Amino acid sequence: MSEIFNLDGFSIVKRLGTGARSVIYLANDENENRQVAIKRAVLERAEDTRIFEQMEMEYKVSKAVDHRYLRKCFKLMKFRNLLTVKEVVLVMEMFEGETLEDSPGLSLIDVLLVFRMVAEGLGGMHQQGYVHCDIKPNNILLGTNGAIKIIDLGQSCRLGTTKMRIQGTPDYIAPEQVRKQPLDQRTDVFNLGATMYWALTGKNIPTLIPKKNESIGLAVPKQVLAPHEMQGQIPLGISKLVMDCVKDSPSERPADMSAVTSRLDILIHSILGSKLNKNAVSNY
Repeated sequence: MSEIFNLDGFSIVKRLGTGARSVIYLANDENENRQVAIKRAVLERAEDTRIFEQMEMEYKVSKAVDHRYLRKCFKLMKFRNLLTVKEVVLVMEMFEGETLEDSPGLSLIDVLLVFRMVAEGLGGMHQQGYVHCDIKPNNILLGTNGAIKIIDLGQSCRLGTTKMRIQGTPDYIAPEQVRKQPLDQRTDVFNLGATMYWALTGKNIPTLIPKKNESIGLAVPKQVLAPHEMQGQIPLGISKLVMDCVKDSPSERPADMSAVTSRLDILIHSILGSKLNKNAVSNY
């Protein structure tokens, strides 16, 4: 795939990075007079049609769900040779920031605020009938102004969908994704909990996707250290929320993102209140 390509109505500025069988560019939208991000995928082998399908899904979900914490998609273009789609281009909102995975260390309160926003964005998807299915540190962008964007909606599906093949990121995948069971909002709850576990501890929660030379397991290992057992400064309430989110059975997790945000709100207010009281005492 060439570094720079021509696209009517757009001037390509530079290459920003690569995704799964795709390249992302910074471009100027000459008709709308704005900067955009462009994801481009070119058919090179048969399995590349999967990224085409994911780009179509990303566009579909973005148009169906208008939320401040989800990256918007403006336009999807397909280029054919005879009857075969050879190239797909997705024009997306440009968002200045870096992934949670690449960000410098955050304070505990900042981590909770970020995940509170992510949970709200996912809740917006669920209200419109979609599950993200691939929440992980690399799919959360942090802006310099404190805003966030959830990206890569390509593995999303309708609530209740049963996928015919395993899709997800091994370190964050929910048990029902591996078992090819119906997916719903609690699938995102697991993915979010696994991401929070990583953000708080620097380690990954064990999932059903095996390490090398192991077979797929039947259940998430029971003996997993909770975040507060690994990092003593993490309050028990935060640790409990994370471990509740990554329960093996969806029925044992928080029912939806509203339940998650409610508990996060209580934890955030508790920490901020404690800091204010300490400052008041120290200034007395």
